[in-house]
Amino acid sequence: MRRITWALLVLFIFTIPWEYSLVLPAPFGNVARFAGLLVLVFAVPAVLQTGRLRTPALFHWLVLALYLWWCCTGFWTIDSLATEADLRGCFQEMMIAWLLWEFVENPGDLRTVLRAWIAGSWVLALLTLANFASLEAIAASQIRFAAAGQDPNDVARFLNLGFPLAALLFRCEKRWILQWMEVAFLPIGVTAVLLTASRSGVIAAAVALAGSALVLRCDRARAFAAWALALPAMAAGIFLIIPRGTLQRLTTIPAELERGDLNQRLAIWSAGWQAFTRAPFFGSGAGTFVNAAHTASIDTAHNTLLSIAVTGGLCAMFLTFAILVTSVRSAASLHGLLQITVLTALAVWAIASLVATVEESRTTWLLLGVIAVAARLVAEQKRDLEACFAPGDGLSRRNLEPLGMLCGK
Repeated sequence: MRRITWALLVLFIFTIPWEYSLVLPAPFGNVARFAGLLVLVFAVPAVLQTGRLRTPALFHWLVLALYLWWCCTGFWTIDSLATEADLRGCFQEMMIAWLLWEFVENPGDLRTVLRAWIAGSWVLALLTLANFASLEAIAASQIRFAAAGQDPNDVARFLNLGFPLAALLFRCEKRWILQWMEVAFLPIGVTAVLLTASRSGVIAAAVALAGSALVLRCDRARAFAAWALALPAMAAGIFLIIPRGTLQRLTTIPAELERGDLNQRLAIWSAGWQAFTRAPFFGSGAGTFVNAAHTASIDTAHNTLLSIAVTGGLCAMFLTFAILVTSVRSAASLHGLLQITVLTALAVWAIASLVATVEESRTTWLLLGVIAVAARLVAEQKRDLEACFAPGDGLSRRNLEPLGMLCGK
């Protein structure tokens, strides 16, 4: 039963980056929602069959406390229907942290999780490129592109989180096929991020690529191979593929920062602050930001902490800070390339949280869950973890042959 659950969990993680691009008929919802519920159906019997439950860490108790607090807000919510719907979504997202904790047994399993994440990110990038090449997009003269069903800003955020993970896997993989799949994700992913025309996404991408460079810097052979492939492809993507209108939108980043409007986000933040002052301690209820701030129905808070403050009050804010502090401490307890990778991913997530509402995103809890598992493995299987994510012996001559052919050698 645990083997079936594990296989379904890997499939679930694979679907998370591109979940909204495949929506199944009611009542199943998007593909990640269906896959997650399927995992849960098998996970509970698997735990009961073994008769043991892995002891939760402080992180998991805090996550449970936050979810229970969201449930409590249902007693004073200003919109009971919105709160009920939000609680269902929060459970499906937060359960990822427990599933990873319970079923990731060793460092090899953790690496499999990261591989599934990158594979899903590949799908998201290719779907974004497909949207760019579609006849509908060409006819409409689009300047922003995203995978079907996805928001461009979300696409950029998902892809940015994958860059340091791909760099880490590239450093520690032994099989050349996986190495090339992971290093090729860098130029393809960057091109897809640029096509979204997400200004915050481009800023976060710069941080993600800087972290990726740190991961690659210690191995000259691998770094040379990675950047020799990635940089020309990135340049070609920028100057030959990206539409001029898309690039023009990205060049407005300095003007947006100077003007301070941030694409009308300041007005939303001001309305959110007023809503917070009306219910500062207990909040207005989970999922009620739009009603509390009196913004348009299609709006979000565009700031994670503000969203939490308005809907859950200071109590939810305290629990959220505790979760983040715990995650940062767990990341700091790691070593070497794995530490650089997760700290970079956290930095990318933090940038996204400033201009987006990401507390109800599966990728948020996937990232935090991975960090918690990695910290546990440091305590339980430190040598195996270090060996699993240790830099490889360098690219073999056979692995470098494709690069030599590209360079005309």
